Amino acid sequence: MRFKFNLITLSLLAISGAITGSAMAADFGVNKANTSTVNQQVFQCKRCPQVAGYTGTIGVNAAYIDSDDIHSGNAFGTDNDGANGSVDADLHYRNTAGYKAKFQAHQLGLDNGFAHLEAGKSGHYKLVADYQQLTRYQSGDARSQLWYKDGVLTPSEHTQIQELSLQRNKAGLGLSYGQDFYQAYVRYEHENKTGYQSSSIVTPRPVNFGLPVDANTDNLTAGLSLSGDSWTTNLNYFVSQYKNDVDALSLPYLYDVFAPAPDNQAHQISLSGQYQLNRTVMSGRLASGKMTQDDDLIQMSGNPLQNWDGEVDTLDGKLSVTSLLSNTLRLGGSVDYSKRDNKGSVWEFAQYEVNGISGAFKQNIPLDTERRGLKLNASYRLSSDYRLQAGYDRKEMERSYGDREQTNDDALWAKLNVRAMDDIKLTFKASLDNRGGSEYQTSELTSSETNPLLRKYYLADRKRTAFEAKFNHTPTSWLSVDMTARYAKDDYNETQLGLTESEDYGYDINLGLQLNAHLSGYAFAGQQWIDAAQAGSQGFSSPDWFADVEDEFINLGAGFNYSGLLEDRLSLGGDYLFANSASNTLVTYDVTTPQGDYTSFNHSLKLHANYALSEEMALKLAYQYERYYDTDYAQIDVNTVPGLTTLGSLNHNYNAHQVMLSFSYQLR
Repeated sequence: MRFKFNLITLSLLAISGAITGSAMAADFGVNKANTSTVNQQVFQCKRCPQVAGYTGTIGVNAAYIDSDDIHSGNAFGTDNDGANGSVDADLHYRNTAGYKAKFQAHQLGLDNGFAHLEAGKSGHYKLVADYQQLTRYQSGDARSQLWYKDGVLTPSEHTQIQELSLQRNKAGLGLSYGQDFYQAYVRYEHENKTGYQSSSIVTPRPVNFGLPVDANTDNLTAGLSLSGDSWTTNLNYFVSQYKNDVDALSLPYLYDVFAPAPDNQAHQISLSGQYQLNRTVMSGRLASGKMTQDDDLIQMSGNPLQNWDGEVDTLDGKLSVTSLLSNTLRLGGSVDYSKRDNKGSVWEFAQYEVNGISGAFKQNIPLDTERRGLKLNASYRLSSDYRLQAGYDRKEMERSYGDREQTNDDALWAKLNVRAMDDIKLTFKASLDNRGGSEYQTSELTSSETNPLLRKYYLADRKRTAFEAKFNHTPTSWLSVDMTARYAKDDYNETQLGLTESEDYGYDINLGLQLNAHLSGYAFAGQQWIDAAQAGSQGFSSPDWFADVEDEFINLGAGFNYSGLLEDRLSLGGDYLFANSASNTLVTYDVTTPQGDYTSFNHSLKLHANYALSEEMALKLAYQYERYYDTDYAQIDVNTVPGLTTLGSLNHNYNAHQVMLSFSYQLR
């Protein structure tokens, strides 16, 4: 009998012949095969053709936008009303010598788009260059009485329209080089952020204004990776520098009324690795960092410093072990540690109180944090259809000079995976979480202003109960169903003032359809409810008012794709999304009073038609509709509240349309 062998078969045979020790320690990857004695020219893969040259698609887009609110630019990629153009690309190149390149672009030319380029030789080096522009629009109808120019906020007698938006331009360049067991890499990134965002000053009176933003961030990372038969390791260095080109802001008659974000730097060096011993895998990471800030401070009475000599040292470490003790039992665990050591300057400052300066002097106190964590877990396969998992998590946190110096979080959880039939999968998970700690005491820094009965929710004693269930079913070859339901309750049983209770529950349903070879579709629905109760004190004593907050979120969507029309030249598709969120607050103080609500909803509809002009060329016609509405009780007109000047009501209520025609060419 004659047997035909290919290259992969011979590689596996070469591995089996080279094994002299325990089979559990061997690496059965094809790339580790001993093929030194194999004539590879005779056993070439006949079904794996390597396409040399250019492949991929490139396209140009022409769009027209009709909108009267710049907020629609978050959905369309630009706020430019009228005609717009952009470029899309997904191009690949390779030759027989192993050199290859890739270029990708999406909406290049709009306010939200990117371009990405890779080039190199397989198994040797790779050069990466990319560019991305991100723009977020808040409002184009903010009304301000303060205008910024050359570090001065100039008052205006009448309000003027101002746009609130932020634009980020990011560029990066990276290089990696390596062979066999090592790889060295370096990458540099630069980001420039410009625009205006809402802010406020309180001197000489409360005024909201458009804060100018002009900042640059530079990141550099470099490292070396090494690997062996059963281990890998990586040494990495990272540095980041932030520079704010907007200095302190002044009024024509009052200097330095607003302090900008200070310049700062961050450095970190880390070492990570992984080692496999038979059926046990160990991994670890150790990182040491330093953050510095030495920017000038605003000069005022009682400030002894010209600039702030801020320095924070960080230390982070984690060790994880996972072991497969048998074919049915797996055990795992991890420990982690994190420390933040504030070594900033300590000076004596005049202390401000609610009614002025006391005349007393106190030193500023650098705040340190230290966290320790432990996780243990086990997984046991009861049978081929049942798997049981359980675990214990503990987190210990220490905060110096805080309301509570120590907190301990302990959690027990269990998870059961059931595969009742080939087309049904069930998952059930339950957890119990308890937080305790040291004696709760009002911080020395705020003891004269804070009610001693008040508990901060992230420090207070808490008991949490949570459940989750998942259901996956494929009743037919053309339908799949996924369902998830979850519930969690937090009980702050020792809290008299503050958050006393909260509930978070919801569900998600997803349907996937493949009705035939040409028609496919999907649908999904989800809801979430968050209810919270809190207590407060108007008289700086025991609780005398109560608040109930009810939040609700809804997401609905559906879509389809129909191909094979007009002799496989035409395909149609569509997507619809509805999102709604609402928040209601009721305050009870003698009588129950609604505090106004927040509501927003969004309808989004996308339709497209693709038509193939030939095997290489295609046209696409797309339409997108956006209906957006929100109303926030906190948004008020400029002078609604005496003594307070706002940016006006920044709510949205608009209909927006976009029509786009695209031409694409495919390289073969």
